Amino acid sequence: MIPSRCQVIRLLCLSLLLPASTACWAADEWPQFRGPKGDGQSESRGIPLQLGEGENVRWKTPIHGKGWSSPVISGNRIWLTTSKEDGTELSVVCVDRETGKILQDEVLFQVANPQFCHKFNSYASPTPVIAGGKVYVSFGSPGTACLEESTGKKLWERTDFVCNHYRGAGSSPIVWGDLFIMNFDGSDAQYVVGLDKNTGKTVWRTERSVDFQDLDAQGKPGGEGDYRKAFATPAIVEWEGKAQLISSGAKAHYAYDPTNGRELWRLEERGQHSASTRPLVSNGVAFIQTGFGKPQLLAVRLGSGGVLEESQIDWRVKKGVPSKPSILLINGLLFMVDDSGIANCVDAKTGEVIWTQRIGGNFSASPVYVDGRIYTFNEEGKVAVIAPEREFKILGEGKFEDGFMASPAIAGNALFLRTKTALYRIEAPGK
Repeated sequence: MIPSRCQVIRLLCLSLLLPASTACWAADEWPQFRGPKGDGQSESRGIPLQLGEGENVRWKTPIHGKGWSSPVISGNRIWLTTSKEDGTELSVVCVDRETGKILQDEVLFQVANPQFCHKFNSYASPTPVIAGGKVYVSFGSPGTACLEESTGKKLWERTDFVCNHYRGAGSSPIVWGDLFIMNFDGSDAQYVVGLDKNTGKTVWRTERSVDFQDLDAQGKPGGEGDYRKAFATPAIVEWEGKAQLISSGAKAHYAYDPTNGRELWRLEERGQHSASTRPLVSNGVAFIQTGFGKPQLLAVRLGSGGVLEESQIDWRVKKGVPSKPSILLINGLLFMVDDSGIANCVDAKTGEVIWTQRIGGNFSASPVYVDGRIYTFNEEGKVAVIAPEREFKILGEGKFEDGFMASPAIAGNALFLRTKTALYRIEAPGK
């Protein structure tokens, strides 16, 4: 049997027994939201600068229903989720990476009485995660399932998590070691869970500890659900030889011990709510976007416990910070595009805003960094390619038929882009 391109690359990298094997694997896989390291970056090369409808499109596959989840990639398979617009059928779709042919299209959950979902969101917004030959798919409270990657067979499922997502689910799950970890931040319940990734059984559950200060005379939440819900995806980082789970909720951001769910610290930000992004950590500093309300970007020093004080925040950026798209950290610079299409470059050490430029459109998808360039995708279908430098420079532009809500994936020499209606493989001819 002739080995596939992916198999050849992996075998070559392993045979060299060099650290480069990690880079090679990372460049050919996109197993979770924001990529191999969860930071929106890929070590791939040969990505086309010019792209758009009919330009460097290797294939285009229509995807039925409505879903804002990002594609994830392992080997020759691409996985994503979708839903009937009314939320009564929640499906997983598997696409052949080489041809764009749909290999599997299966309804995982039938929902008789779906929760309300704002029309801006979808019932299939959380991104799947691939680990250890398994695909983990979550739609939030309505259902979570583990599938065998090679066959698509359902291995376990959970439908018992209580959470009124209020405007629809959005938090993507992650896998760490033997744990499958999810945020649940709704109007009625707010907690984080760690499941045994092989069985789906709960290993730990930790309630959010912030006092929302919104109870009425009867002791029930009197405030609007927006101030309790969130859509953020957590991240695992290492600090002083120990792992920390950095997880954003509503009105507070947390660190937990991922082995048992014990809270390590909490940073309260009462002016913000509905956090929707994934944090980044570098050199002992967590870069956290606060969410909706008055979005800010914080540089928070790790190392302390309990309720953090303002003195543990190195700096704040208060303008041009996105509520939905996550940020990029490249060579000591933070790059971000806010929801209204304003791009910013910030010095990661000082918080100084180096430049601010409007690139236009509305943004939900997070930017990615690959091949020395930043690629951005807006809700109107426009692509802008930016130089990751201290001077603002547009390197290329493109336009697709439909807009982008999902963040892109990268594998090999290709971009895999999900618009509101289709999945694309973007690749230069001959690659």
